[in-house]
Amino acid sequence: MDAIVLAALKKWPDVPACYGWLALDARGDWYMRDDRVQAAGAFPAVKGSRIEHEKLREFIERNYAADAAGAWFFQNGPQRVYVELEAAPWVWRLSQRDGPMRVQAHTGAVGQVASSWLDERGRLFLATDLGLGLVHTQDMLLASGWVESGAWAPRGARFADLPQRFGYRLRPQPAGAP
Repeated sequence: MDAIVLAALKKWPDVPACYGWLALDARGDWYMRDDRVQAAGAFPAVKGSRIEHEKLREFIERNYAADAAGAWFFQNGPQRVYVELEAAPWVWRLSQRDGPMRVQAHTGAVGQVASSWLDERGRLFLATDLGLGLVHTQDMLLASGWVESGAWAPRGARFADLPQRFGYRLRPQPAGAP
């Protein structure tokens, strides 16, 4: 986390958390969801405003983490902003240049693949040392080569079972919320 964020946490330790205002879609894009957007429908059916400001995206990505209950958040100074996830906490981009496959998250973090999973919709998920993530749709051709070569042998899984199996929450809620 950024030093300025850690300093703000020390200065204001009891700022209430924020829910429903930030979301991550299956392509690794961040969305702001104000009250009007939240009232219009649930994410991802109603996404909100895509965050396009490069420095803001980089700030979110540097300060993105999970709590002990598997709820992912962006630490915005002293306020924890919980993130609604369309599919998983990570969206993997793949590359290969004269060497092994590189698996890099939407945040820039690099993961080491432990296992692969295919859901009922044919989406490929990779479990890594960082956690579970969805392979970006633009990288499925490259991923298919790794599956065909036997480097990855995806196991079948129901999408609804993945959050519990890999310890993350799609829609974090405050304690006591329905």
